Amino acid sequence: MVMGLGLLQHRDVEPHEDYGFFGPDSVTWKVWTYPTSVTVGFQRSVVIEELDPALIAAVDATSDVRYRPRTRYDRTLRYFAMVSLGDTRSAISASNVLVKVHAKAVGTEPLSGNRYDANDPHSQLWIHLTAWHSILYAYEKYGPGKLTPEEEAEYWEQCAVAAELQTCDPADVPRSRDGIREYFAAMRPKLAGSEAAQSMMDHLLNAEVMLPPMPAILRPAVWVNNQILRAATIATMPRWMRKMGGLRQPAWVDALVTPVMKLSFRVTAANPRLMLVLLRVLSPGTVPIAAPVLLGVAPHNKVTLTPAQARERYGVLPPAEAYARFRERVEALRTAKDGGDAPPTAELVGPGIEESLAILGPVS
Repeated sequence: MVMGLGLLQHRDVEPHEDYGFFGPDSVTWKVWTYPTSVTVGFQRSVVIEELDPALIAAVDATSDVRYRPRTRYDRTLRYFAMVSLGDTRSAISASNVLVKVHAKAVGTEPLSGNRYDANDPHSQLWIHLTAWHSILYAYEKYGPGKLTPEEEAEYWEQCAVAAELQTCDPADVPRSRDGIREYFAAMRPKLAGSEAAQSMMDHLLNAEVMLPPMPAILRPAVWVNNQILRAATIATMPRWMRKMGGLRQPAWVDALVTPVMKLSFRVTAANPRLMLVLLRVLSPGTVPIAAPVLLGVAPHNKVTLTPAQARERYGVLPPAEAYARFRERVEALRTAKDGGDAPPTAELVGPGIEESLAILGPVS
């Protein structure tokens, strides 16, 4: 793979093993390969996520998002790209290792005193739906427009398929726009615009923290683009979310930024290699996943699989079952440790990070 910012050619791209879970005719590929996905859509999702008290507690405890935002952005976007665009082996491997990585994020949420667990099915559903909804919302607002009813139904069905790679129950994924509205309405009383949440939301709206060091001559242009992206992302958020997040933006800014973003995304979408240049800056780890799809490089095997078929083929347990077994081992070690016969729990969960390096990329 070419490591610079030059335009990728077909010969530079390694084909995927297969078409993954969706394939070239899917609405998922249509939406997730549009440039709104890796910019406004993804930024919107990670910003909105912070309103969940359990999630912000986990984020605040590690400080990775604040002090290593570029790394976290790169690894998270790479994971979602693997699920939506990558081959089945890569996606299943990423799903398997992510359960282990999240196993360390367990503690007590300070606002309520309740226990949080990054692998909790409800937390996983919140992350999953904010991502898939935000990607679609940005596509419709700044991209080609609304999907047809048939495409939208397909999109949410495929969202449920992707949920099989997380600990949440795919049956809990809404299958319509109304269902998504009902989900967010039900979540609203459970969300909180705490000081920690507002601080992190503001931090993640600054796209400069996710960029590599830039030459001094480019910094003014980067600052302008950052302000436009911030405004575009806030413009996609309903008023109640903005108020909860402590975000203020006049209606005229919402109106002004829309045509600017539509035009810029249309230009980028017209040249897939240009989108890969953008992606190289924002998330270099995602380039090998997106490049074969954007450049039309056929996989070795032109087939799609279901997650169940992929798990059977690669000998991997469903995430919820894998985590249940993992927790049993943790508790067994804790019990043994109390008697002085076992290593600390950290020695069990630590390998998850090590395994993730080859799959999701470096952590620093």
